[in-house]
Amino acid sequence: MSTPLPPPGPQRTLALAQLSNSVGDGAYYVTSALYFTHVVGLAPARIGLGLTLAWAVGSVVGVPLGRVADRRGPRGTAVLLALATGAAVASFLVVRDFVPFLTAACLYATAQSGLAAARQALLAGLVAKEERTRALAHLQSTLNAGLAVGAALGGLALSAATRSAYLAVFASDALSFLLCAFLLGRLPAVAPVDLPRGAKLEVLRDRPYAVVTLLNTVLLLRMPLLSVGLPLWITERTHAPEWLVSALFILNTVAVMLFQVRAARSVTGLPTAARALRHSGVLMLLTCGVFVFSAGHAPWVAVTVLVGGSVLLVAAEMLQSAGSWQLGFDLAPAGRVGEYQAFFGTGVTVARTLGPLLLTGLLLGAGTTGWLLLGGLVLATSYAMGPVSRWAAGTRGEQSPASAAAQVV
Repeated sequence: MSTPLPPPGPQRTLALAQLSNSVGDGAYYVTSALYFTHVVGLAPARIGLGLTLAWAVGSVVGVPLGRVADRRGPRGTAVLLALATGAAVASFLVVRDFVPFLTAACLYATAQSGLAAARQALLAGLVAKEERTRALAHLQSTLNAGLAVGAALGGLALSAATRSAYLAVFASDALSFLLCAFLLGRLPAVAPVDLPRGAKLEVLRDRPYAVVTLLNTVLLLRMPLLSVGLPLWITERTHAPEWLVSALFILNTVAVMLFQVRAARSVTGLPTAARALRHSGVLMLLTCGVFVFSAGHAPWVAVTVLVGGSVLLVAAEMLQSAGSWQLGFDLAPAGRVGEYQAFFGTGVTVARTLGPLLLTGLLLGAGTTGWLLLGGLVLATSYAMGPVSRWAAGTRGEQSPASAAAQVV
């Protein structure tokens, strides 16, 4: 089994920065809904509206922030955005109305989106091209480890169910981003790219890359499937106990933490990335087919089927992650990694925002047919990634000459 711990040097420092804020985020994710309702006093519908608007704003603003990371240098940009994220989390401690909440949420989502792009640009400047997907696998393992620890800490706050416990969680999350900023600041600097002033965002005119991003968004429906679709299916359509929802989430988190590096080991270029995505699509079709049989059976049968399907789901997730990471980096022009990665990352927001609506309609509305339609859609999309990525790779020479790749200074 490959170790989730990356090699010493910049990769390990990046992983420690990821670990620091993922612990805080894990606690935030499991407590935020109750904090905003019980402590802040907002209605659930207003919370949902505010977060949806915030992530929409964050996705749009994240692309020019990625451009800033390319032009000003990804290390300094990442440090500033980590500090901005910490400030946004800290501001949640004092908001008591919808407008301040919406303002803080927009700042949080914008800073998070920009930070993700800046970190990708920083990784691209510090890690050799052939090592990037493996480095991202290490970061994903670290992320899951941090989220698991943070979720456990958040569980303690939920058990206490006091205002002070919730405030402690948010304060800890804010401090975690200060530590993240400190660690990012210790990395070697990456030289900024000399982009012409007033130049347009090139990624917005790159149609092949936009199609790759769109297809990847469809593949990312696995995210709301795990967090929304499957829990609703378990509670509404099966006789499995409700605690299984938590158990399957833990299974997924631990499996990614332990095996993501191994799953990414064979992905080294566009052909192997396309193959990994095809295999992921096949596994997703099998996953959907297995989950169908969890309905209408005794609890022990449902539990067995759901655990088996979840193993297939996490295997599909790890292959999809590795393949998409490789495509997202390899198809981004040198010197514009931050800009392109920010655009590629919008797929996560779109999948998380629109996915729950689509999945609840398919799975709860259509049952078996919905599961098979979902599996068929993911399979077809995964097979389309190969020819589309080759099209995108073939157009790289037709674009305006890219600036020289960023170099470590």
